[in-house]
Amino acid sequence: MDIIIIISAYLLGSISSAIISCKLLNLPDPRSLGSGNPGTTNVLRTGNKKAAAITLIGDALKGFLPVLLATKLSTTPLTASLAGLAAFLGHVFPIFFKFQGGKGVATFLGVLHAWHWPTGLLVDLVWLITARCTQQSSPSSLVALFTTPFLLALFASTHWPTAAVLFILTLITHRQNIIALIQKQERKL
Repeated sequence: MDIIIIISAYLLGSISSAIISCKLLNLPDPRSLGSGNPGTTNVLRTGNKKAAAITLIGDALKGFLPVLLATKLSTTPLTASLAGLAAFLGHVFPIFFKFQGGKGVATFLGVLHAWHWPTGLLVDLVWLITARCTQQSSPSSLVALFTTPFLLALFASTHWPTAAVLFILTLITHRQNIIALIQKQERKL
């Protein structure tokens, strides 16, 4: 059963909320905008807040639902950790889109909320405060997600090692943004 949950988490993660919401609302493919990644920030660049909201909720749910399912159906917390990792990897390397996906922030947050929702709310707050101060999405995401393993270790130690791995993977998916930040060329929200 655990293997089925983990494979299902990857497959659910591979569904692109950004591409689907843009198709449904007759918007340009988000891969043709900005960074070229199918994620909330690029969908927001279409100017359609409804599509961006659908993308954000869809990407978060595809992290949240498999972890919640794993928590209910499995007897081991490891399955919930691996389901979260699988959903994240599905988003970043989707089998349905030639393994070229988004950066994984909303999916990571969905996973986090399923692991331990109070920590999820704290990380959301860190993201909002950082976004308010910087007016940029990528530093907000990186600062917020950096705090995740530490907060989980304080409040819900079971999943903090997986959160650390997810943060490192998030650094990799944001490498171009990090370069742009260093060169002071990162776009504002």
